[in-house]
Amino acid sequence: MTDTDSGSDSDSPRALVYGAYGYTGRLIVEAAIERGLDPVVAGRDPSKTRGLATAHDLPARSFAVEEAASHLGGVDAVLNCAGPFEATADAMVSACIETGTDYLDITGELAVFERLRRRDPDAADAGVTLLPGVGFDVVPTDCLAAHLHRRLPEATHLSLALEADGGVSPGTLKTVLGDVGDGGAVRRDGDLRHEPVASRTRVVDFGDGLRRAVSIPWGDVSTAYHTTGIPNVDVYLSLPSGARAAMKLSPYLDDALDAAPVQRGLSWLIDRYVDGPDAETRAGGEARVWGEARTDDDRVVSRLRTPETYRFTAESALLALERVLDGDASAGYQTPASAFGPDFVLELPGVERIDVEDGTVVERVSDASATATPE
Repeated sequence: MTDTDSGSDSDSPRALVYGAYGYTGRLIVEAAIERGLDPVVAGRDPSKTRGLATAHDLPARSFAVEEAASHLGGVDAVLNCAGPFEATADAMVSACIETGTDYLDITGELAVFERLRRRDPDAADAGVTLLPGVGFDVVPTDCLAAHLHRRLPEATHLSLALEADGGVSPGTLKTVLGDVGDGGAVRRDGDLRHEPVASRTRVVDFGDGLRRAVSIPWGDVSTAYHTTGIPNVDVYLSLPSGARAAMKLSPYLDDALDAAPVQRGLSWLIDRYVDGPDAETRAGGEARVWGEARTDDDRVVSRLRTPETYRFTAESALLALERVLDGDASAGYQTPASAFGPDFVLELPGVERIDVEDGTVVERVSDASATATPE
């Protein structure tokens, strides 16, 4: 495996996008080019990496993630888009700490967040920022959690729920199937506790009618606690009735889905038959996030509306990358909101935040630089 660039002659900070030829990686590279950036595109597969680099006249580096440390010369930050991140994040983080390179990724995997949190001392000593989860999920939910904590600093319980239009990419589907065997998780009194996926159902108002959502072990069970310190955290996903029923059955399929031959077969089928949302879906779709913080006596609710999840991820990942390259994030482990504050999400186009009291909208903000609009 060889590199097709010899480092940058420019004094400007340079980023490397690993897994650049995947569905989300390509979207991020294309958005980076539109911003006038020239990232190094990288990945394990030399042919796919060179093909993407040639198509966009970008430098390329091909290497296995286990060999990353010897391929990060001239790079100031890595944006890891190669999921499942269970298989790539640890090795890439070790390489970044060894070489003094800032690390970002677009994971939403709970176990990955928990492991990377434990690398905080090493990263801080090396002067390296570790910022996983700069896509959807967890930028919107993390920023909403921080905003709710700002509204109710004494909150003891936090609940978040998501609803999104459109389909999923091959990489996302592989991650979901790979995680089924791990079961669900919630945060209770500051500790992670396991429970079956979809074991709880909640009715949520995203702003356009009530929806039923089921509990899921998404990354916010880790990140929201780290960001806010609120000791009890639940996360829910709004799904149609058939999908909710399938989620409830998932614990009974754990052994079958965990089997290596089954995983390989499913991975092959996904690669052959599954593609991510098309351009029309990305352009017209949206996602909705609901959050509640409460004590025994008080309760605050806020909501977000964002562009479609993959379009949002491309924008949020690049904005976070630019901010890290500019030196705006502290060394050590960070979440999006701990690094950039609860209003970071409002710096992205097409995002609106709504605060609710007693079922009535009291404030609506669609730009962090604009004055909030009372209702």
